[in-house]
Amino acid sequence: MSLDLSQCSDRDLVALARASQQLAYRELLRRYKAPVFRLIRSNIGDPDEAMDLTQETFVAGFAALGRYDPDRPFRIWIARIALNKCRDWARRRTVRSFFARALPLESAHDVAGDGPAPDAEAADRAELARVRAAMSRLAPNLREVLVLRGVEELTQAETAELLQISEKTVETRLYRARAKLKTFLDEPSTRAAG
Repeated sequence: MSLDLSQCSDRDLVALARASQQLAYRELLRRYKAPVFRLIRSNIGDPDEAMDLTQETFVAGFAALGRYDPDRPFRIWIARIALNKCRDWARRRTVRSFFARALPLESAHDVAGDGPAPDAEAADRAELARVRAAMSRLAPNLREVLVLRGVEELTQAETAELLQISEKTVETRLYRARAKLKTFLDEPSTRAAG
C-alpha cells in the first residue's frame, strides 16, 4: 500500500523528507517550484537566472530542513530562502558589473551583458518590460513587499512573517511602493521607452 503524497500536509511531507523519503522532496518541489520561480523572477527580472536561483533555493532549503519549524507555513519558509538568494544574486551582480566596467574593451566579449533579455524587447512585451523596469528602480524593501502582496498574493500577515517586519510596516511599504511605481510609470521617458 502506497501513501498518496499529494494528500499529505506540508508538515507531513517535511517529516517524510527528513526520514529520507525521496518522493516527499519531489512533492514539496511540485507544490512550490512555480510560486518560488515567480517570486524570484519578479524580483530579478531574468527568467534564466530565476530558474537557476529557484534550483539553488530548493537545494539550500532541502539541506536545511532540520531547521524548518513545522508550526510555520512551508511556503513562507521557502520564500524567505528564495528572497535571500535574490539578495545574494543582486550583490554578486553589482560586483560583476563593477569589474565589467573596469575591464579593457578587448576583454568585454568575455563578460555577459546587463541589457534586457531579447523577449523583453519584443513589441508584445513592451508594457511588461516597462513595468519591470519601473519595479527594478524601487528600493529592494519596497519591491519585495510589492511582489509578495501583488504578485504572489500573500496576506499582509504572511508578508510580515516572511520579511520579519510588522504588518504596519508591510502596509506602509506597500503604499510607498505603489506610489513610487506610479510615479516611475508616469514619467515621460518611461512612457516613451515603452
